[in-house]
Amino acid sequence: MYKEILISIDDREGRAIVLEDGRAMEILIAREERQVGSIFKGRVADVLPGMNAAFVDIGLERNAFLCANDAVAGIAEGDNSFAKPAIADIVHPNQETLVQVVKEAIGTKGARITSYITLPGRYLVLFPSAQYVGVSRRIPSDSERDRLRRLADELRPEGMGIVVRTAAEGHTHEELKRDLDYLLKVWDKVQTKAKTCHAPALVHQELDLIDKILRDIFTEDVDRLVIDNRQEYQNICDRLEHTAPDLVSKVHLYYDSCPLFDMYKIEQEIDNALSRRVWLDSGGYLIVDRTEALWVIDVNTGKFIGKNNLADTILRTNLEACKEICRQLRLRDMAGIIIVDFIDMDSSEDQRKVLEVLGDELKKDRTRTHLVSMTELGLVQITRKREGKDLDGIMRDMCPICHGRGKVLSPKSVALRARRSVLREMNAPGVKREAAVVTLSPEAAHQFIGSDGKEVEQLAKETKSTIRVQASDSIHPERFSVICGDKSLVGDRPLLAVGQQARVTLIENNAQEDGSALAIINGNLVEVAMGAERAGKEVAVRVTSVSPYVSTAEITH
Repeated sequence: MYKEILISIDDREGRAIVLEDGRAMEILIAREERQVGSIFKGRVADVLPGMNAAFVDIGLERNAFLCANDAVAGIAEGDNSFAKPAIADIVHPNQETLVQVVKEAIGTKGARITSYITLPGRYLVLFPSAQYVGVSRRIPSDSERDRLRRLADELRPEGMGIVVRTAAEGHTHEELKRDLDYLLKVWDKVQTKAKTCHAPALVHQELDLIDKILRDIFTEDVDRLVIDNRQEYQNICDRLEHTAPDLVSKVHLYYDSCPLFDMYKIEQEIDNALSRRVWLDSGGYLIVDRTEALWVIDVNTGKFIGKNNLADTILRTNLEACKEICRQLRLRDMAGIIIVDFIDMDSSEDQRKVLEVLGDELKKDRTRTHLVSMTELGLVQITRKREGKDLDGIMRDMCPICHGRGKVLSPKSVALRARRSVLREMNAPGVKREAAVVTLSPEAAHQFIGSDGKEVEQLAKETKSTIRVQASDSIHPERFSVICGDKSLVGDRPLLAVGQQARVTLIENNAQEDGSALAIINGNLVEVAMGAERAGKEVAVRVTSVSPYVSTAEITH
């Protein structure tokens, strides 16, 4: 497998992508300082015995969340032996404590923190408040694991713990000691700063994008690293000369006039990684949705009709989906609970094959994952460690129109609501109302008026009033306004003139099947013949007929 890392750096953001045999597998984007891994001196703001947790002010927008099990390391010197710790026995309001962010703030939730500090290096992870030695389970050789454990036992500082990372496989005592010496210096700086600063304060900032890549991703199994920034290229080479000189030859500077990500068509890959529908090579597809609590992935056969029989078609689609699902987990950095709805399989043997392939693909993920067996309904549960924001959280904000629902009220629904509002206002006791002005979005106004104005005329008869309908392309599609008063409210609205010309932006007209589009001219609603295919574009039109409610026009060429 040919593996390469592409890094593009500019003044506003840093972006990196990991390619395996030319396919995008991971996307990393840095626009602001990373919270996860950073160490803060915090002040306990509130202790909640009912939740067995505390909120800690660490200087961020929202207070961070510290549960009791993560706070035990913060106990003053001495007793650290709570079998089931109670938060009130560990911390108290206004207490200052050293904590590390383990999960970034997401949505309305503050950051998740712990008192168990960890400092990851290239080959080792230092645990200042623990006293044990561990070796990565991803190292397959038992003899190599034993060798690394012996080295770690020799190197472990008194009163601290060490975990040997996968990248340490095959490396010498001197290389591991050099990595440990660096981590001990970092810890000394953390302690020194924590003693001199006042809470809340940042004590140690987690590494930036490039440093994180060099530490966690750029290992011996990577064939090439390409970066388009000359200064950062030189910095990378200088750093690797001291930490991993064998990797320097794999670093290349990109200096072509065509942007690096354009050359490799990465921009399209990023757009695809945000898409709800993901196509499989066979013609099947995945639907990827997220909720507040979890991600949901649905597998469909789509255009794939198979060759032999239905069971074989379903199995082949599910097996192909396994690989793409695991790729999407890494690409989008999906985390938390992931529910996969595979196509139903009657054969237990087929179910076993799918789970086997899914498990093998998950092993390629750097982030810790856990696979739960398939339920009777054909659902598979996966958990994936959450740290920072996923790609969707970085790239997109909540829709200001639907507020995350994914849908808005239909124009018909809005028109009916507006009609009921007019009836309430006009029939309210004690006040004489002779006219009403109703303002809606163009599509809702078209529904409110009805065919040839029949709906609004009927409403005017029911309320014994004059009703003027105004269309506005700036109003929220679910909103409308109703203003009632005497006849002076409506006044003499100037009608359009036949032959009048204007430039308008065409609006899709879903209520009609005649190919027309909607437009607004001086607040008047206009149907533009044969404009459906050009919806969303600005065109020149000429008014062909005039009506008190909906006039008509044609596109001029």
